[in-house]
Amino acid sequence: MDQEARILLQKAIDNPMQSRFSADCRQCPRLAGFLDEVKTRYPDYYARPVPSFGDPAPKLLIIGLAPGMHGANRTGRPFTGDFAGILLYRTLHKFGFASHEGSASPEDNLQLMQCRITNAVKCLPPENKPEPSEIRQCNGYLSAEIADFINGGGSALLALGAIAHQAALMALELKHRDYRFGHGAVHALPAGLTSGLKLTGLTLYDSYHCSRYNTQTRRLTTDMFEQVFAKICTDLAFHQKTGD
Repeated sequence: MDQEARILLQKAIDNPMQSRFSADCRQCPRLAGFLDEVKTRYPDYYARPVPSFGDPAPKLLIIGLAPGMHGANRTGRPFTGDFAGILLYRTLHKFGFASHEGSASPEDNLQLMQCRITNAVKCLPPENKPEPSEIRQCNGYLSAEIADFINGGGSALLALGAIAHQAALMALELKHRDYRFGHGAVHALPAGLTSGLKLTGLTLYDSYHCSRYNTQTRRLTTDMFEQVFAKICTDLAFHQKTGD
């Protein structure tokens, strides 16, 4: 973790209510330039860094990859207005995390309960492929979000895809080799302190990303996705019952 990321994380630990995210961030020249091009082509699009969305004190934090061109990059809300959001919000609604299953625009009155959604990279990357340096640069924001999440009593992290999984581990300064990504994998993170945060009871869950490609090729099916959420709900209910 670089110095700037450490500073953001420490601010989150010291003051969990302080927001570090900036929709005016231009720290990655390639992404900032690409967003300028997109805004010229699509002047009605949001085309800025996309903030997280959902319950301010969630038990579940979902981490995606990055905004989609005609989804979050257009609407300004994660997984809103594109194919990937269809399965995600439908599943969230089924398991009681969303007020309804549709997510067409930020004006749809959708509310999330005990759940919040963010991305490893806040800006739309060309061809949906952020560079490693961009993931590292944006990791300071994710670190701050995870710090807020932990300080607020959150206990379940869900990574949608390998990059989101790796970004979560980077934010927590945990080694990738100790926690391999795999669909349906459940990683009980070690009790104790890391990055100044107490990880007791924190679990990282993995799922393939709910992208159009993954669902159409049936790498990810509805049943596979729902099984991940069923496991999360079972574990959250256990922790609430035992007071952990």
